[in-house]
Amino acid sequence: MSEKMVTIDGNEAAAHIAHMTNEVIAIYPITPASPMGEWSDEWSAKGIKNIWGSVPDVIEMQSEAGAAGAVHGALQAGSLSTSFTASQGLLLMIPNMFKIAGELTPTVLHVSARSLAVQALSIFGDHSDVMACRSTGYAMLCSASVQEVADFALIAQTATLQTRIPFLHFFDGFRTSHELNKIALPDQAVIKAMIDDDLVEAHRARSLSPDHPVIRGTSQNPDVYFQGRETVNPYYSQVAEKLQSAMQRFASLTGRNYELFEYYGAEQPDRLIILMGSGIGAAEICIDHLCDQGEAVGMIKVRLFRPFAADNLLKAIPQSVKKIAVLDRTKEPGADGEPLYKDVLGAFAQAYSLGQRESLPRIVGGRYGLSSKEFTPAMVKGVFDELNQQQPKNDFTVGIIDDVSHTSLSWDASFRPFADRDVTSCVFYGLGADGTVSANKNSIKIIGGQTDNYTQGYFQYDSKKSGAITISHLRFGSKPIHATYLIGANEASFVACHQPNFLGRYEMLDKAAPGGTFLLNSQADPQQVWQTLPPQTQKQIIDKQLSFYVIDAYKIAADTGMGRRINTIMQTCFFSITGLLEQSRAIELIKDAVKKSYGRKGARLLQR
Repeated sequence: MSEKMVTIDGNEAAAHIAHMTNEVIAIYPITPASPMGEWSDEWSAKGIKNIWGSVPDVIEMQSEAGAAGAVHGALQAGSLSTSFTASQGLLLMIPNMFKIAGELTPTVLHVSARSLAVQALSIFGDHSDVMACRSTGYAMLCSASVQEVADFALIAQTATLQTRIPFLHFFDGFRTSHELNKIALPDQAVIKAMIDDDLVEAHRARSLSPDHPVIRGTSQNPDVYFQGRETVNPYYSQVAEKLQSAMQRFASLTGRNYELFEYYGAEQPDRLIILMGSGIGAAEICIDHLCDQGEAVGMIKVRLFRPFAADNLLKAIPQSVKKIAVLDRTKEPGADGEPLYKDVLGAFAQAYSLGQRESLPRIVGGRYGLSSKEFTPAMVKGVFDELNQQQPKNDFTVGIIDDVSHTSLSWDASFRPFADRDVTSCVFYGLGADGTVSANKNSIKIIGGQTDNYTQGYFQYDSKKSGAITISHLRFGSKPIHATYLIGANEASFVACHQPNFLGRYEMLDKAAPGGTFLLNSQADPQQVWQTLPPQTQKQIIDKQLSFYVIDAYKIAADTGMGRRINTIMQTCFFSITGLLEQSRAIELIKDAVKKSYGRKGARLLQR
């Protein structure tokens, strides 16, 4: 079946499938999951229908606990229902999750996985929240990219109806939830082909109704509770097989193949890493580079985390592997290893104790990427280098310098894989609420929609948002872009500084590639601009032989009644300098994008 290529982020991808396959959507906003609820609410307000021809009811509750309760109630009434959440919001849903799973009720909960508030609150991404749900009875399926978010949201919906086990579909907060990427979005024909209406009717038939009364939600004593708890075993034992079957069905419709545990790398690897989530993108790029250099390395991509299908994992690991590093994006204080590491270790130990294996590889575990900490190909290489040691460090960290408990691995920050060099990278420094991020989101959508390029946009800002620095990272190229990390030193062919006071505060030209372009917004007289630059900036422009462009965007904004909003002015400069599109065409598309972004704010603002 043909699918439309679109440039969207992970939240919109998940929300699209959820809206198409549900009837009741209970929401409560929490960063970074809020856009999923906002999209659903907007679509229902516009009368956009699901695959059965009805408009989903979207209701905002008083808390995440209320949203989970509304979902539970709707499911018991025979509706298809979902919600979206993260972090502490997910924890508030746990009591209802235990009940929904205990009652064998099909549903999918979409989670943009995020740090939990411990020594401090953080709105950024890791797996701390979803790991707190391991014992709820939910199956847990992890997406590693925007494409996988769209695909796995649908596959999870298929599998939950087939198994009656509820699914927690999660993906990394911000890194995947807010990353714009050009993907093939499953269309309505694919969605309909994946959903078995007979299973939907079976779900409806199990609803609480006076027409066919049943007793549910009782209290049980020691004489029967234990026995009842064990009756779910046959349902969980079939999840892996039925999920893989759903993946194969999806592959037959779209050509995109997935495995529960998928090997990637050299044919006969001796060193292996195991991980899940967006870190897979950085690992792929590193492994491609190292394999080109003749190293025998590989990776297991973990998709299904619960129920943990140990047999499927062991079958996916090549027999040649001697050393394994398991990478977790969470920390469990007081444990002798993080969850994924312990599961992998248990799978091997159990196989060995049952006589299914004659020997065991050396297995170590470590942590990376907590609260969206950068995880780059250089750090992946650092893990593989550590596995080369006779006694690799266990319980390690990578990506930080731990000078307290000395857990950290070293890595070569200058390591840059070949794959990065096939991609055009651009970096834009702006101020929160000056419109830079919105303009760059529109730019990457224009490039994705008007050229054959694959695109990626990622937007770096802190929790203060308005008034703080924002850094937009845009990439485009002829192949799908898997670089799930920030644009680094000497990588950006285009650097733009939208706020001149940033020049003395941030080493932005460190990112500029030799022979690249630097665009500066400055109110200085053209003859005096050079003297306003810090000496280090002047030196980098000369040493790297950068093309240097300057515009007084503030004057243009003032003259046109836009106040301090310089975003569309700088966006026009970007397209004019780079020549990605013919200039008149680019301006026409920018105007169309402005109408979509600001049309609801009135004709006067739009005209400006």
